[in-house]
Amino acid sequence: MKVLKNSKTIAQEVLLAEAEAIRNVVELLDEQFDAIVETILKSTGRLVVTGVGKSALIGQKIVATMNSTGTPSLFMHAADAIHGDLGMIQADDVILIISKSGNTAEIKVLLPLLRRTNIKLIALVSNKESYLAQNADFIIHALAEQEADPMNLAPTTSTTVALALGDALAVSLLEARGFTRHDFARYHPGGSLGKKLYLKVGDIFPHNQCPQVQLEASLKDVIFEISSKRLGATAVVNQKGLLAGIVTDGDIRRVAYQQNDFWQLQACDIMTASPVCIDADEYAMGALQLMRDRDISQLIVTENGYVKGFVHLHDLLKEGLV
Repeated sequence: MKVLKNSKTIAQEVLLAEAEAIRNVVELLDEQFDAIVETILKSTGRLVVTGVGKSALIGQKIVATMNSTGTPSLFMHAADAIHGDLGMIQADDVILIISKSGNTAEIKVLLPLLRRTNIKLIALVSNKESYLAQNADFIIHALAEQEADPMNLAPTTSTTVALALGDALAVSLLEARGFTRHDFARYHPGGSLGKKLYLKVGDIFPHNQCPQVQLEASLKDVIFEISSKRLGATAVVNQKGLLAGIVTDGDIRRVAYQQNDFWQLQACDIMTASPVCIDADEYAMGALQLMRDRDISQLIVTENGYVKGFVHLHDLLKEGLV
């Protein structure tokens, strides 16, 4: 009777097999890869990615990665190409064709049509002796000798290798273009990822109230200000309106246990001088990191020593940054 492997063992074997295949293709990269990057960079057109089956699905992901990292790209299914979609290709485009075997029927029909133009063709292919490899201008050798499934049939290792090489190409182009986090933010304005890249403290704090009291404010006034503004703290300012300190609800609880003449205290008696502040032009992620580093839940927003407002940890939670 055949002993079945448990699922954990199978999963580990699949992951190790795919990881090993990726390690193997590292050694296969040569000067052609540099030439491919240079060709795409010099092109005034788009990177058109094509393939069939699972290669087509990988191609769509590569296109998405390219577009989000500064390389204008589009996907063209190889089967649809010969039924009208060839019209989307422009003279200055570069074509990336993905195929494990390099000998599929659709690719064999498509290649002669593409070769009639002067468009550069890049083959991302496992079989270097294939029809595709022999008719391409450049080859990215996506060698995958064995799929991860026991029958060596389901596209698993081969698609993982192709996807990893697509990522490698996208990142190479990204760095060659000098693509920055600000560029990335322009293409990702939505969701928590976009907010991490573009959202600033100045976009948040105006929505909050701005609790503040004078140095000589009574404890009763301090408690009222903290409670009414609902931020768990109040700024303390001097007669010129400049920031002198901060009082948090935690400060009040501590002195309540320590001081017998609790109600005789003033803001200046219990405040923390030189509190942690932040500028409105700082990124919200920077505010979050500062709160984490100092183990605090709010920051005073200042400008030239004057209190402009507060940003609270809850604000960052609502924005999806935490």
